[in-house]
Amino acid sequence: MLRSCAARLRTCGARPANPGAAWRLFSSEKVVHKDYALPNPSWSKDLRLRFDQFMKKCEDGSWKRIPSHRQNTSPLLQDFQNRFLDPKFMKEEKMSKAQKFTRSFEVGLGFEYVMFFNGAEKRVVCFFQGGPHLQGLPGFVHGGAIATIIDITTGACVNISEGIAMTANLNINYKRPIPLCSVVVLNSQLHKIEGRKHFVSCTVQSNDEKTLHAEAAALFIKLDPDKRLT
Repeated sequence: MLRSCAARLRTCGARPANPGAAWRLFSSEKVVHKDYALPNPSWSKDLRLRFDQFMKKCEDGSWKRIPSHRQNTSPLLQDFQNRFLDPKFMKEEKMSKAQKFTRSFEVGLGFEYVMFFNGAEKRVVCFFQGGPHLQGLPGFVHGGAIATIIDITTGACVNISEGIAMTANLNINYKRPIPLCSVVVLNSQLHKIEGRKHFVSCTVQSNDEKTLHAEAAALFIKLDPDKRLT
């Protein structure tokens, strides 16, 4: 499996398979940001197949693919920065170099994933392929990388459904290790809201959904619009 992953990585310099790999967020913006939630040469056949299956589900509008970029370009994240971060801590030079952690790796070496959102069900499904730079024990994805993709998936479930919230608690039970470069399926759902508290569940299963790798419960707190974080 690792050899096949390495073979795919040797093709990473090739032109992206999908010409729509970049999109413009604002009509007035001149910079076109690359969308990393689209197929690239490092994606395995399983990940591409899952992507195609869910893109078909998007055709009737019940599901939507979530774009993913290295910089905070979405209106939701721009609003977060403007409303909750103290300007004196937001130095332009520092922020211009900031990148989303899961997208800061070279293509194919770290987090390769795509997420789909169902608004009616308040549910996110993520297809994740962990690259060779996420290794923990030899041949397997590091537990911290698994926690990261769970946090990203549950966070997307809350933030897209209800607005900006931050992780207050993340409880994970690891069941079986995830082989490097394999594809796993994360299913996350928002179950309950109590004031600013949002309760979310998540499971991590093998691509055939026969093996449970991890299960998690998360608590997110919706930010108080009257308070800054810094």
